Amino acid sequence: MSQLIAIFTAIFIAELGDKTQLATLLFAADRSHHPVAVFIAAAGALVTSTAVAVGLGALGARYLTFIPLKAIAGIGFIGIGIWMLTEYLRPAA
Repeated sequence: MSQLIAIFTAIFIAELGDKTQLATLLFAADRSHHPVAVFIAAAGALVTSTAVAVGLGALGARYLTFIPLKAIAGIGFIGIGIWMLTEYLRPAA
C-alpha cells in the first residue's frame, strides 16, 4: 500500500500545473465542451499514455539496468524540451 501512495503522490505532484492539466482546464472552460466529456476524454488519454509508459518501462527494464533507463529518459526529456523551445522561437511563416 505504501508503494501505491508514494507513486500516486509523486505523479500527482508532477502533474500539477503540467501542460496536460492546463489543456484540460482550457477544454473544460470552453463552453462548447461538456465537463463530463472533458473528464472522460482526459482521463482516458492519461490512462492510455500511462499504460504506454508502464509498458515501455517494463520492456526497457528487461534489457537495461535502472541507471541507463534514467539516463535515456532524461536525455529524451531534454530533447523534447529543446525541440519545443526551437519550435517556439521559430519565426511564424
